Amino acid sequence: MENRMEALLEKIHHLENELLVEIQKNEQEFLYKIHEKKIHFERGIKARHRLLAKTLRRYFIESSLPTVLTAPVIWLCLFPALAMDLVLSFYQAVCFPIYGLPKVRRRDYIILDRRYLSYLNFIEKANCAYCGYFNGVVAYAREIAARTEQYWCPIKHARRVKSVHSRYKKFFDYGDAARYREQLETRRRDFKDIK
Repeated sequence: MENRMEALLEKIHHLENELLVEIQKNEQEFLYKIHEKKIHFERGIKARHRLLAKTLRRYFIESSLPTVLTAPVIWLCLFPALAMDLVLSFYQAVCFPIYGLPKVRRRDYIILDRRYLSYLNFIEKANCAYCGYFNGVVAYAREIAARTEQYWCPIKHARRVKSVHSRYKKFFDYGDAARYREQLETRRRDFKDIK
């Protein structure tokens, strides 16, 4: 049973990698290259993109009133995200070396690259930066939590999990008491798959 689950999780990981390759093919289709974390569009593309940017006036005219009125509520969520980012970074800086866990690289999760898109106006770029940051912090938090869980309680759930994190494949089956006791120390330090 465990081998089958590991095979399925490996298949999912492989498909995720295939999806990333397909996404990277967009570099050719939309005429950009990534060099040292910066995105460079081919000559003339930025000028064409600027022509498609909405003016702020047009942006507000085309926005619905409820959307404009709820924007402050969305932006209010930035404060808990900033606090979570700070606390998690502190937590892993203090605890991960003690536990012997590899640190999660924040820059792998929080990606703010939409500012290079000339077809976005200032507000759209700010909103994209917010979404990229917020979702990046959540992904960063999930990976820190996953590595913590692998160390403290690497046991799969009995009930169905909607979405499993990156470390779940390393967990013991629910109810496998003998293996848990025999292999806990090995399993909680099994991070050789992290590059």
